[in-house]
Amino acid sequence: MRKRKLRELEVSEIGMGCMGFSHGYGTAPDRDYSIEAIRDAFAYGCIFFDTAETYGTQQFYPGHNEQLVGEAVEPFRKEIVLATKLHFRGAAPKDGKELEVEVRRHLEQSLHNLRSDYVDLYYLHRVNEDVPLEDIAGVMGKLIQQGIIRAWGLSQVSGEMLRRADQVTPVSAVQNIYSMVERNCEADIFPYCMEHSIGVVPFSPIASGLLSGKVTRDIKFEGDDVRKFVPQLAKENLEANQPILDVVRQHAAAKGATNAQIALAWMLHKYPNVVPIPGSKNKERILENLKASEITMTEAELSSLEQALGACTVYGHRGHVETEQNPNFAFSKQH
Repeated sequence: MRKRKLRELEVSEIGMGCMGFSHGYGTAPDRDYSIEAIRDAFAYGCIFFDTAETYGTQQFYPGHNEQLVGEAVEPFRKEIVLATKLHFRGAAPKDGKELEVEVRRHLEQSLHNLRSDYVDLYYLHRVNEDVPLEDIAGVMGKLIQQGIIRAWGLSQVSGEMLRRADQVTPVSAVQNIYSMVERNCEADIFPYCMEHSIGVVPFSPIASGLLSGKVTRDIKFEGDDVRKFVPQLAKENLEANQPILDVVRQHAAAKGATNAQIALAWMLHKYPNVVPIPGSKNKERILENLKASEITMTEAELSSLEQALGACTVYGHRGHVETEQNPNFAFSKQH
């Protein structure tokens, strides 16, 4: 698979979101299946794997996903880029010294879970408005200098938040929601990131399955499946968004690809610094997503697709910036 840069980190141009092996999409698969799926992705050429300390808080326990990923990648740890995320629970640290102690405590637990002595990319999972971003950035700079993390990133932030943090310690990646139906990042995040060689790592790049065309009115999301909270997947919005699916389906048929592959190829051809991390708990879907890297798209084809998408109205936006204080955070933090 071709490679891309998240500032100084070289990664496969499509990564793998691993959350679904622990929670978020209904009943999780068993451990052996999950580990095999991760290793199959590596065998195909994926060298960028994404997890978080909170993944596992529903069906299993906090840290479950990190432990699973750590076991799966242990045989080839030095050959990959491993990303995890910091999340503050409860009261915010009172001062800079306490903040640094707390960040290190979280990181040490993640390192233990991941069976590693360093993290390649350490994200702040969501901004806590009680903790100045500049202070977080300062601590991340110390961790980079000490070699405990190689780089740091932010998740679900605005352009203003990104600029503030980047001025203290250079940010390597921004993990925001981005897809054909969630394009707010094009206004403020992508221009700044392009200018400063920062990678954009979209989560939910297939819009929680909407763009695959496989989600129908009859599907029932059960248990901890976060898709039951995604507004675009509400029955009335599924019908209203059908013109978008028709556009994707037409272009997929012309390229001999699946809808999901076109959704991923579209962003890969739009931006040289974008590295989507589609998530799935199904081995076949994981490999299908990774094979989107094989889809070629001419400038004329991209322009035609953009024009067709631009003529469509999107129903059921999820929103741009999600913070700790956001009332939807209980749902959104799991991404």
